[in-house]
Amino acid sequence: MPPLVDEVFDVVYVDGIWVARDVVVLIACTDEHVLGWYVARSENPRSWGALLCRIAPPAIVISDGGSGFAKAARKTWPTTRVQRCTFHAFCQVRRYTTSRPKHEAGVELYGIACRLLHVADSGQAAAWVVSYASWCSRWDAFLAEQTRDEHGHLVYTHERLVKARNSLTTLVRQGTLFTYVDPDVADRLEHVPATNNRIEGGVNAQLRRMLRDHRGLSLMRRVKAVFWWCYLHTECPLPAAQILRVMPTDSEVDRLYRDYAYGERERVGPQQWGDAVVWSEFHQSTPFGTDWD
Repeated sequence: MPPLVDEVFDVVYVDGIWVARDVVVLIACTDEHVLGWYVARSENPRSWGALLCRIAPPAIVISDGGSGFAKAARKTWPTTRVQRCTFHAFCQVRRYTTSRPKHEAGVELYGIACRLLHVADSGQAAAWVVSYASWCSRWDAFLAEQTRDEHGHLVYTHERLVKARNSLTTLVRQGTLFTYVDPDVADRLEHVPATNNRIEGGVNAQLRRMLRDHRGLSLMRRVKAVFWWCYLHTECPLPAAQILRVMPTDSEVDRLYRDYAYGERERVGPQQWGDAVVWSEFHQSTPFGTDWD
């Protein structure tokens, strides 16, 4: 079970790793260790909120922009500044334009997206925004062109370029693209990364390698393997001998999940055991058995 984290960190990285088509483990970490984890069916606001509510709000959180996170962060960590991973923002543009765009507008936008990875201070950030705004103004009529599809509906002629533009416009309006060079942040924190490479390489890559090395595990065993890896990389994991004495068995975990899922919740805030887990997400309450159960 993930511990409650009451220490306030400057920077926290969050991301989700999919262990099956409809099972994702949401993870939060710092530069040194894992803070928390939560298993869910999808990256929705409720699932992200269940993870975040067990961790004290940091100064900055770095995210790849997974669905549902922004809403959960506004509700659970209202004072925390959000930095959108600039590499993921670049990749989102590249996915629409490809690395060899055919249109001149796409070539220019791809170049602007590449320069996003090299912004090092607030002056360069302002210059990048001006350059992007100029591109939007110059190609506005071109992107507004519409044609009819096979069903007779009006669609954008250059739909992929429109999607690439919209992805960057949203980030600029939200103000999450250049938090790491914001003067207010720089005055309080010595260094804020622009990407979430720490969790991608230091956590997710290690988990994927572990799951590849242990191919053939059932879904629940994969989830437990991810949980154990995360626990052993927390700040203060228990020694193996003590783990055997105090860690709950599978049957005890099942009972705890049922108690928290179906029992009365008079306590306010996250609890130490199982409060962030909903039993009905993984089991049916009907008396008819299923392969999952």
